[in-house]
Amino acid sequence: MDIEQLVNRLEDLVDSSKAMPLSNNKVVDPDAIYDIIDEIRSSFPEDLKQARWIVKQRQEMTEEAEREANRILEEAQDRARELVNETQIVREAEARAHEIMEEANLTAREIKLGAEDYADEMLANLEVNMSKLLTSVQRGRDRLQGKNIQR
Repeated sequence: MDIEQLVNRLEDLVDSSKAMPLSNNKVVDPDAIYDIIDEIRSSFPEDLKQARWIVKQRQEMTEEAEREANRILEEAQDRARELVNETQIVREAEARAHEIMEEANLTAREIKLGAEDYADEMLANLEVNMSKLLTSVQRGRDRLQGKNIQR
């Protein structure tokens, strides 16, 4: 029997029931109604059962897809944080390298200036010594020339 026929039987049962005096209510045999309801349930088409199973499976798949999407999103966020940290490390390393280069350039300038000052001091000493030596040489020549003139 199909569901429509069972619903019609249920409707007939209610219609054929005795009316209560002074009201629109009717006295219905509950066992007869329950029997028809059980027949309706057992008459549900297999497609309906499969549809319910498909809906349940779809819901489970949707929940699984959401869990997977959340997992992927978390992984992406973790990776993004790692990249940000790596980028920060690279920036810090570049900044430190820049500081080291500036310190090295400053030290090189100081060494160069120190070497130039030292070389200038040595040349000044050499100039004084050469000047004294030149003066001595000049005096020696002058004496030699003066002695030669007096003879």
